[in-house]
Amino acid sequence: MATPTPSLSPPPLNLWIILSESKRIINAHSRHFLALSVLFLLPLCFSITVYPSVFLLITDQSSASHNTVSLLRGGLHNNSDDDIDSKTTVLLVIGYIVVITVFNLLAIGSIAYSVFQGFYGRPVKLNSAVKSSFASFLPLLATLTSSNLIVLGGFLIPGILAFVLVKLIETIPGVEFDYASSYFQGFVTLVTIISIAIAVKLYVNWILAWVVVVVESAWGITPLKRSKRLVKGMKCASLSIIFFFASTESILVWISTLAAYAQLNDNENGGKSWTDAFFVVQIVITSAFLTLLTLYNLAATTVMYMYCKAVHGELVWEIAEEFAREYVSLPFDDGKVPHLVSVAYNNI
Repeated sequence: MATPTPSLSPPPLNLWIILSESKRIINAHSRHFLALSVLFLLPLCFSITVYPSVFLLITDQSSASHNTVSLLRGGLHNNSDDDIDSKTTVLLVIGYIVVITVFNLLAIGSIAYSVFQGFYGRPVKLNSAVKSSFASFLPLLATLTSSNLIVLGGFLIPGILAFVLVKLIETIPGVEFDYASSYFQGFVTLVTIISIAIAVKLYVNWILAWVVVVVESAWGITPLKRSKRLVKGMKCASLSIIFFFASTESILVWISTLAAYAQLNDNENGGKSWTDAFFVVQIVITSAFLTLLTLYNLAATTVMYMYCKAVHGELVWEIAEEFAREYVSLPFDDGKVPHLVSVAYNNI
């Protein structure tokens, strides 16, 4: 009686495996990813870190100048000053959104391409990665716009339904709707929780959409649908990636905001000596850590894309076409010992 050949299957996908593979790929091409980080991620993370300080500084100066003008004019309120303040704030927010969007999309295009090439053990070149970033920019922008519109709809639909329900209740004779009541506050909280849950569910399904745009040259709604198919059965890994990087990056942004408030308050009290030095050190350290986290976030998403393709039986065909052998070893420069990833033909 012949002994059945044991079936090889990919290891269970979890956050640790994804981060380990991401680390191996980044270490194998450390100079390449360092260059991409300096080009695209560092300006992005520096803008995120400095924005709270710049926003508070500009708004504080605008408020101070507005108060001074009001006092000189006998305390009369001037609408033109309010218009200037609001225009400055709006322009600052728009500029910030444009900067982080541009550098974020360029970083996705270059890093996802580089990790994809590194996963196969192919040469990773800076020129090719930069070209990929610009070639993928418009498709990524179209996909980002599509996803944001869908998420916006996920927030608006429950809000509109709640608004209609409140208006219907107000039309009932003898019924007065108290907006300050605890029941209404609880109702608003429930609607908000439902909207957030819808957004999280969408982002869990769409985590691979940006890699699909770069690797498969798709855009718009198509990468979102493609990502949802690939993530099927891997939603726990997707949620763990989102939660891990969202929480750690949010902590760094929170630290930057606290430092900005501390800097502003200390300047108003006349003490600048120690807060200026602390503020500069905080910006440098926070930007560096945020750059590293963002790099690993993009790399982890691309690695998860490859694992999901392997689990769904898609990766073996691509490897078979490229290497034309049953088991494939994908080399990564992990010190002097190569790292081998074997893919079994279980789905053939």
